[in-house]
Amino acid sequence: MVVRQPTGESSAAPHEFRAAVASMRAAVLRPEVFCEEMPAPQRIAPHAAALSADVTVDGVDVGTGRIILLHDPAGNDAWDGTYRCVAYCRCEVELELVADPMLAEVGWSWLLDALQSHGAEHTHASGTVTRVATESFGGMADEVGTAQVEVRASWTPVVGPDGLDVAPHVEAWGELLCTASGLEPVPDGVAVLPSRRGQRG
Repeated sequence: MVVRQPTGESSAAPHEFRAAVASMRAAVLRPEVFCEEMPAPQRIAPHAAALSADVTVDGVDVGTGRIILLHDPAGNDAWDGTYRCVAYCRCEVELELVADPMLAEVGWSWLLDALQSHGAEHTHASGTVTRVATESFGGMADEVGTAQVEVRASWTPVVGPDGLDVAPHVEAWGELLCTASGLEPVPDGVAVLPSRRGQRG
């Protein structure tokens, strides 16, 4: 992971939050996912850390996203807890898929299935799935149309007896990025080589 210290993770941050951020960095993502730390929002919660990622296939970026871990030691009624994960992904899809009325529902199931498969226990999941299609006209009519699906979601991670392990939640987000980007799932029993983080090439 890059050496830049994520916004919100200072020596004044609670030990439990710093431990949660350490587990966030320990997540193992597929090699197609380039992941690095990014500045976290300042005003949503007293403490926050964030990751951004791009999914690259044959040198072409086909998906992008970010995940933010928020922490309010005093608790937040809307979260029903002291932590909240906020995730976003935007990926290229086939143009004809945008017209499929089931795409939004399927997109939401990608997230829920990923959280379940990685054992990322959570409550109070909410979010939106947006379909975007772009077509060109006039002098740009020769350009091929493009389409994207965007998933915006948040959920409250369940804190275990030993504190919050964020790695399964980050790995589920990484799976969401790969699924939405059209990558084939990794077969059961096949080890995932970790992505190279904080470096290109």
